[in-house]
Amino acid sequence: MLEFMPSGNPFQDPLRFERRVPECTVVIFGANGDLTKRKLLPALYRLAYEQRLSPGFAVVGISRTPMTDDRFRENMRESVARFLEDAPFDEEVWTGFATGLFYMAGDVNDPVCYQRLATRLRAIEETRRTGGNVLFYLSTQPSQYAAAARGIGAAGIANGNGWRRLVVEKPFGHDLESARVLSDALHEVFNERDVYRIDHYLGKETVQNILAFRFGNGIFEPLWNRRYINHVQITAAESIGVEGRGSYYQEAGSLRDMIQNHLLQVMATIAMEPSATFDPDAVRDERAKLLRSIHVMKPDEVAANAVAGQYGASRVGAASVLGFREEPGVDPQSRTDTYAAATFFVENWRWAGVPFYLRTGKALPKRASEIAVQFKEIPRILFNADPVTPQMPNLLTLRIQPEEGLSLSLMSRVPGTRAETHPVDMSFKYGEVFGTPSPEAYERLLLDVMTGDASRFMRRDAVEVSWAWVTGILEGWKTQGVRWLPEYPAGSWGPVEADRLIQSDGRTWRIL
Repeated sequence: MLEFMPSGNPFQDPLRFERRVPECTVVIFGANGDLTKRKLLPALYRLAYEQRLSPGFAVVGISRTPMTDDRFRENMRESVARFLEDAPFDEEVWTGFATGLFYMAGDVNDPVCYQRLATRLRAIEETRRTGGNVLFYLSTQPSQYAAAARGIGAAGIANGNGWRRLVVEKPFGHDLESARVLSDALHEVFNERDVYRIDHYLGKETVQNILAFRFGNGIFEPLWNRRYINHVQITAAESIGVEGRGSYYQEAGSLRDMIQNHLLQVMATIAMEPSATFDPDAVRDERAKLLRSIHVMKPDEVAANAVAGQYGASRVGAASVLGFREEPGVDPQSRTDTYAAATFFVENWRWAGVPFYLRTGKALPKRASEIAVQFKEIPRILFNADPVTPQMPNLLTLRIQPEEGLSLSLMSRVPGTRAETHPVDMSFKYGEVFGTPSPEAYERLLLDVMTGDASRFMRRDAVEVSWAWVTGILEGWKTQGVRWLPEYPAGSWGPVEADRLIQSDGRTWRIL
């Protein structure tokens, strides 16, 4: 295997190492939930460990469970020590960080909660000199987003001496109409520029490196078009099932849960035109423009271009795995997709005629996410003249997880032969090449919000155009009126219908 090696000093994102968080208070609604414990507090601690937070930084956690500030700090200490990745737990750093952690019991549906929060924020602003800057993070059920925003507005804390920003987690609605209603509700209180719809896939190192790879290397951008690229595959595979979240998942499904946000945003980053600057709106303009260029399927086109499936009972190794409809909280008659695959086309000059294949699913053989760009075959002459064993085309693979990295497959002549070739890979892993762990996605994204960089966040127009595409597929599936979705055994790579989807174009899915 050939390896890419960095020349000169290792590349480092200057924004990562130069940006410091201004004085501010982060208010986390749902502070007793898994997201706060597993992701948000460990990410904030890492920023403290890297000396990125100001001395007056503060966190106010809110949930319905009665708790003192000290109890909250101890709970968060246990969570950070348990879920911290790629950074040591330093008692001295934690002690300084914990002095800025506060807690308040409250219900997002209770107006009194917001009045008490207003009082608490004024006290923190005076004692910790936060300058009135407040970030509201809604780590709650999506059904509570509108109520929380309105509560913040009614209490008069959506505006103040400094900036006020709102972060909402996915899903942003469950179809096009609900996404519009949600955005309208948020805009009653916050301007669009202050709403940050967070998608952790856009914070992953490989996804962030797409733009540098494309627009920072003169040898690839000229090839990034329909003349040289045969097709693109984007995969997000999960080895686990619904893991006790059946009641939630049967209302979402793979198409809504993964393709509408994560994979469409990754695709938009892969296929977008270069922005003139790194200004957040310039970057988001190009992503939105690409998404608007996707052909929206008509109901009669869906059957040939989109497949849904459900995992069934199986044995994976020595373990017996329940089928989706047998999971606790799942309707035994459920037609919710735990697997979704689709082919779509971008109708512009760069990509006309190039299929993009997206697939995602639960209970697959392994956890892995990647982008695979397959270039066109070379002519059937010289080294590719044998019709029995045609030469493999060049393949560029960007690995998103579990090991972030990149590989390029090239053909080399086998020594001692006249015309026999064999593929060799040029590859690298971020951790091995640059010697330092990549920042965790939430660490990067929280830093972006607090410094006012919205380039990695979904704007309203991008959310709505993504839902327009997905809603077209959902409506097509509904008109098909099938009683049962195609089933695949847990631990397999999905239903045979998904294989037929891509094989009908003369292609095959990559084996990860």
